[in-house]
Amino acid sequence: MILNSLYALLCSLGFGILFSIRGKKLFFASLGGGIGWYFYLLSNKYTHSIVFSLFIATISISIYSEIVARIFKAPVTTFLVSALLPLVPGAGMYYTMYESIIGNATKSLSLGIETILSAGAIAVATMIVSSVTKVIIVIKKKFIS
Repeated sequence: MILNSLYALLCSLGFGILFSIRGKKLFFASLGGGIGWYFYLLSNKYTHSIVFSLFIATISISIYSEIVARIFKAPVTTFLVSALLPLVPGAGMYYTMYESIIGNATKSLSLGIETILSAGAIAVATMIVSSVTKVIIVIKKKFIS
């Protein structure tokens, strides 16, 4: 599990370089990918649900990205995008199309639904954390400052 998380960290590192993230930010953006993959594997080990595991992993990456972005005073997307890329269901999209092309409609439909649900879980988890963060910031400004 640790080795797979290291591979995800390296994947995020590659995309971080591709997105021109520099210095310490590159390391922390990559670390987010490793953390997310670790939570994905841990959750999948106990729930055996790919969609739920992606949801939990994305929640962890989004929270991590929000915290690190505040520390570095940088946009959240700097850390979020490269950390989320190892979770993107690209293989699901590929196999959906493959099964469709060879004429296996049942398998294609099954894989397509799982892929759409996986992408939806990533989007919803990111949106939830972002929205909760904005609410916390508003409450903090209104009542604490």
